[in-house]
Amino acid sequence: MGGGGNMSTPATKTGQKKSHLQRVPSAKPPFTLGDVKKAIPPHCFQRSLIRSFYYLIKDLIIISITYYIAATYFPSLPYPLTYLAWPAYWVIQGCVGTGIWVIGHECGHHGFSDYQWVDDTVGLILHSAQLTPFFSWKISHRRHHANTGSLENDEVYIPRFKSKLRWYYQYLDNPVGRVGVLAFTLLFAWPLYLVFNISGKKYERFTCHYDPNSPLYSERERLQILISDAGVLAATYVLYRIALAKGFTWLVCIYGVPLLIVNGFIVLITLLHHTHASLPHYDSTEWDYLRGALATVDRDYGVLNKVFHNVTDTHVLHHIFSYISHYHAMEATNAIKPLLGEYYQVDDTPILKALWRDTKECIYVEKDEGSQGRGVYWYKYKLDD
Repeated sequence: MGGGGNMSTPATKTGQKKSHLQRVPSAKPPFTLGDVKKAIPPHCFQRSLIRSFYYLIKDLIIISITYYIAATYFPSLPYPLTYLAWPAYWVIQGCVGTGIWVIGHECGHHGFSDYQWVDDTVGLILHSAQLTPFFSWKISHRRHHANTGSLENDEVYIPRFKSKLRWYYQYLDNPVGRVGVLAFTLLFAWPLYLVFNISGKKYERFTCHYDPNSPLYSERERLQILISDAGVLAATYVLYRIALAKGFTWLVCIYGVPLLIVNGFIVLITLLHHTHASLPHYDSTEWDYLRGALATVDRDYGVLNKVFHNVTDTHVLHHIFSYISHYHAMEATNAIKPLLGEYYQVDDTPILKALWRDTKECIYVEKDEGSQGRGVYWYKYKLDD
């Protein structure tokens, strides 16, 4: 997976190819947010309702066809073939389902159309069908975008300081421990984040995306949380009725396993966008919006870049201008690369290799020695210093 797309590693000022792990500059960039916007062709900021629905309908057709094939023909397959057919179904449904979730995510950024009510309605339906509370996550995700890279104010993927590592971490810092942590993370991190705010910003009291009184939300946002909960409850009731009619095993095979794959990809994609040894984190003395947005990395998932609507390989742009539609994102990314220069980070390391490397080498953050009090922190991994 990965290494098969059209991404290229940017060159340094000397013309040499930049190392994947070479640190991006942490000083204030010589360009402004306005400069970046001017570098992007104006049409990239235009949203097309018809074009957005085209991509959504295409994904839904693929989902429907594969479901029809599984529901109609799989029950009559001889047993040896079922062990091949079901995994193929799960992979297709999981990958395309991730693309549908990404479109719902785009609705949350008002990147689907010019009409807020359309974006909210489509996003609510798509995310509810995948048991994601649309407005609840939209609000917390918006805060993540507004505070990316801030050690005090970011909403998710906030790295720990060495002094804050849990006592048991030293026992997991080995190949067997890492495999176990990665398996648990990919399978359960997404629902645990939504329910218990695991890996999220720490609040003084219980924090849950399904709770309208959660400290994540203001008083005027609470009705939206209830609407999100209603959407998830409605989807859950439909699934319950399907289980009664078809059986629980059928529901797990048709819906449950693909949903686990979608959840795993959500975690994998976001984890690797924000976990990289070359990326800085900032405290309040250094952080600003543009430097925080630049503290992300584009990745290469090969053919899945298109299946995931390029959320994987245009993430730096997405953090600068999150409302640009995915079908303009690659053109806009290519337009800003020359301006960003060394501030733009891309890593085309094959994804599984990158996942293993980055979860091994990005354990905690601390300042460099001799940093003279600058509030810039980098990932480190040595536990025995």
